[in-house]
Amino acid sequence: MFSKNKISQLFKIRYPIIQAGMVWVSGWKLASAVSNNGGLGLIGSGSMKPDLLQEHIKKCKKATDKPFGVNIPLLREDAGSLIDTVINENIKIVFTSAGHPGKFIDKLKKNNITVVHVVPSLKFALKAESVGCDAVVGEGVEAGGHNGKDEITTFCLIPLLSDNLNIPVIAAGGIADGRGIVAALTLGAHGVQIGTRFAATVESSASQVYKDEIIKSGDNNTTLILKKIGLTRVIKNKFSEIVAEAENKGATENKLFELLDKKRERLGIFEGNKEEGLLEAGQGVGLINSILTVEELFDKLLKEIEISINDLKNKINLLNL
Repeated sequence: MFSKNKISQLFKIRYPIIQAGMVWVSGWKLASAVSNNGGLGLIGSGSMKPDLLQEHIKKCKKATDKPFGVNIPLLREDAGSLIDTVINENIKIVFTSAGHPGKFIDKLKKNNITVVHVVPSLKFALKAESVGCDAVVGEGVEAGGHNGKDEITTFCLIPLLSDNLNIPVIAAGGIADGRGIVAALTLGAHGVQIGTRFAATVESSASQVYKDEIIKSGDNNTTLILKKIGLTRVIKNKFSEIVAEAENKGATENKLFELLDKKRERLGIFEGNKEEGLLEAGQGVGLINSILTVEELFDKLLKEIEISINDLKNKINLLNL
């Protein structure tokens, strides 16, 4: 079905389905399971020091002989050390986010690394293409975690990127089932990146409490907070209410950083404190109602893709075009 797909060919994978590199979620177990099932697994280095990233890479290599990559947030102070780690470990696929890829692109390219950058708008996508990125992830504001300040939706962003870029486009944000994958491809994407749905799998390193909160959440259970210091979509809880109240009262950036501190993501996602932690998740939570193994999830997605394609064909036939 996807043998001639640009993303499948770029990464040498069976399906153009990429698992997002999420903090406290995307360790070697999840990344290797996704790669073993035909997608592209990503180790999320955003919650790792270089030595821990090295450990996860080595374990992932033992668990799969398929391609996998590493996601590196470029705003981290030790981003350069994380990049040195992936180079030393001979990783050939790097997804960058939260910063300008031009800072490290020459170094990555000199080591024959395929570079993909996550972007929230056409402006940043064009910059990524201009410095030599091989593809971009167009991430709509439906996505969990950090988002673009312009709050552009996936439905609007992907056609814009498709129309204006010469490199492949990967869609992200709100994609949680096979219908979403088909919709993204119809809008012009060559592949998809899925986060929250993979966070709620057996192999995810997140706490069971966090996974259960994803399952419990409906369509109105996420909210956007921290716009002044980095717009973030999270599951509503006590902490998000405190932040929203502070923002409504005109809290300064310093006050918001003080509220956030550096441990909120770990507290919520990894340690399972569902009231005081930051529970990052996308709007697709309403479509997620079970915790599956990665293998079960791929079976489900592929069946849904087939059903959606057939349904789309039938609807187009009814139009008498």
